Amino acid sequence: MNEQYLSIFKTIDFEKIIDHPNILIAAAFWDEERYKAARTCYKYMRAIDDLIDCHKSVHKIIAESEKKQFLNKVNAWIAMAHESKNNGTEGDELLDTIRTFHIPVWPLEAFAKSMIYDIDHVGFRTVDGFIEYSQGASVAPASIFVHLSGLTQNGRGYKEPSFDVRSAATPCAIFSYLVHIIRDFQKDQLNNLNYFADDSMMRNGLTTKDLYSMARGAEINAGFRQMIREYCVLAEKFRKQTYQVILDIWPLLEPRYRLSLLIIFNLYLMVFERIDADHGNFTAAELNPTPEEIRLRVHETIRDFRE
Repeated sequence: MNEQYLSIFKTIDFEKIIDHPNILIAAAFWDEERYKAARTCYKYMRAIDDLIDCHKSVHKIIAESEKKQFLNKVNAWIAMAHESKNNGTEGDELLDTIRTFHIPVWPLEAFAKSMIYDIDHVGFRTVDGFIEYSQGASVAPASIFVHLSGLTQNGRGYKEPSFDVRSAATPCAIFSYLVHIIRDFQKDQLNNLNYFADDSMMRNGLTTKDLYSMARGAEINAGFRQMIREYCVLAEKFRKQTYQVILDIWPLLEPRYRLSLLIIFNLYLMVFERIDADHGNFTAAELNPTPEEIRLRVHETIRDFRE
């Protein structure tokens, strides 16, 4: 069976997968219809996310006079997902995907909630607040991935997963998101985005100006290193929970979907292993694996995979 997966592996262009790279690399091992479903869902989620982040990267904040316009766009996006029939718009593609694969609306609602938070707020007061935000920003898209992985064929259609998708998706989603914000520290800061919580920064004697300066090349100070240690301890807790979840749902998945979970977990684990709180500079070049490194880790995962 690994020969089949290696054959699929050879078709992946690791240089060209940019948006949601880990998810789409892992989903490449699914059957074609489910892979297309994943691409469709993430395309629409990425569009609404980019709408807000791109504005903040230029203007730092969303002015009060502009908030209503952004809120209307997010509300229209989620209303589209609730439509009972196609209305002849581009959104019909998403509606067809939701119906065919029995995708629950709650992940889209949770994702929209996190986007609304981004419109109304700058940053996070507490680490707990960030974890709550992650339920929409990360657990929601991860739940769509896990939902599609857990479907079973039911005649000519699909049957919903036999396990609690949200519970299964949560640990890996939060682990990957914590890794994600450390990996993207430099890029986010240069785009006027900060995902480190105020209470963690205050506890370690940091200001937003400090973070911005370090992202631009200033010396990494002891407070920042300690904050990264704290985030890594939290990430490690969710890493362990993720491994247990994979063991729990392993018997309920078809082999290719088991492999996809291992791939996405290993790709975030690869980044986690690169984080050096004691000596790192936390640059994009330091923390982002190259396409070749990603290719090698995926190949290793397939090589070691046992159904």
